Amino acid sequence: MARRNPAHASSTQKLIGAGAATAVAAILGIVGAVAVAGPPSTEPTTKAEQPTASATPKVTPSEAESPSPSPTPTVEPDLVFSIITAGDMLTHVPVMNSARTKNGYDFSKQFKPTQDFIEGADIAICHMEVPVAPKGQKPSGYPMFAAPRQLVTDLAEAGWDGCSTASNHSVDRRFAGIEATLAAFEAEGMGHSGTARSKDESTQVQYYSVTQGDRTVKVANISFAYGLNGLPKPDGKPWAVNTFNMDAADVSPILEAAEDARKDGADIVVASVHCCVEYRTEPGSVQTSIAKQIAKSGLVDLYVGHHAHVPQPIRLLEGGPQGKGMWTAYGLGNFISNQDVTTVGVKQSASGVMMTATFTVSPEGDVDVDVKWTAVTVDRKGKHIVYPITKDSGKAGTLSAKTVNERWKLVKDAVGPEAKELKEPPVSHPVTLEVSVRQP
Repeated sequence: MARRNPAHASSTQKLIGAGAATAVAAILGIVGAVAVAGPPSTEPTTKAEQPTASATPKVTPSEAESPSPSPTPTVEPDLVFSIITAGDMLTHVPVMNSARTKNGYDFSKQFKPTQDFIEGADIAICHMEVPVAPKGQKPSGYPMFAAPRQLVTDLAEAGWDGCSTASNHSVDRRFAGIEATLAAFEAEGMGHSGTARSKDESTQVQYYSVTQGDRTVKVANISFAYGLNGLPKPDGKPWAVNTFNMDAADVSPILEAAEDARKDGADIVVASVHCCVEYRTEPGSVQTSIAKQIAKSGLVDLYVGHHAHVPQPIRLLEGGPQGKGMWTAYGLGNFISNQDVTTVGVKQSASGVMMTATFTVSPEGDVDVDVKWTAVTVDRKGKHIVYPITKDSGKAGTLSAKTVNERWKLVKDAVGPEAKELKEPPVSHPVTLEVSVRQP
């Protein structure tokens, strides 16, 4: 699957100069001089001695001092593109009931208000926290999730180019759930990272390649989870889900994956990290240690956190690939779910964050990143439709303007002041996107 945008055409200009009139005048002068020089010699002249019309004309001083202008050298421009990410996709039973139709499910109405943001970005990477129900099994909600296959189709139609898939629910339907999930992404031409159907697939890097003219920038997405809710990995398949030891704050598997991606040709690495404590806005010491270690490694350009189910701070940590810092979203909250203060007792769980990161890549390969955030909230009583919200966006579905404003303020306070708010959908850049779909 690829998004294609028209590239800018370039043109060259030819420079042409001539001095034909000057040459003709000089030749006539030479001929005239021969006519008045006197009587011809008695010795016959050879062909070489006779004047010809091809004699070199004289060049005037003004002509000698006026060289043809040199073409202006072409300066290669920066390559600019954007990536949008979002919080957890959690298909609780009420969410699926809101999407139910006579013939199955349709989630497109739930995603419609956010679609302009998703399609406006050049790359859109969601977080699929739940597996797809294997063939012959029914969808289910908490605590052992399984989403309808239609969810992936509707994510693709909403503009998502791929998803990270490593989460604490990755093996809720065992290995068959992993197979069903990745087969659904593959069928839609969407990228996926974090789980695998084979050992070979687990070694493949998920790339999103951005091209402008004759330049291509390769973006790698790696995905890891802190654990699997106590469930074991599939027998004999330790590679089926990417995990790391959260309790020890051991990020070595994440750094190894980032380093492998760099060696494989990645220009930019985005790390999706599913971890740590739920329903707490401020990240704990383990969570901050994990992010700071990754930033210090210089291997990752952007850190995208999941699992907390509430918005958390977005901060620029010291480090990054070129020492310019690594933008870190500790947790983007929920994108779609049935959570709010009435179901889990936490007000912030009804909302989440879409983070838009704009990358500027110089011809020499230097990378600058600018990050902005957009608040989203779920209208749980209004068919679980997801709305982008601002301070003054007013009523959204069944949610009053006052409720919307309160939810926006909770997101703003959680995110903090370091990143700016993006109130309008991003505008696509003149680039082409190619998604490399990992295969077993």
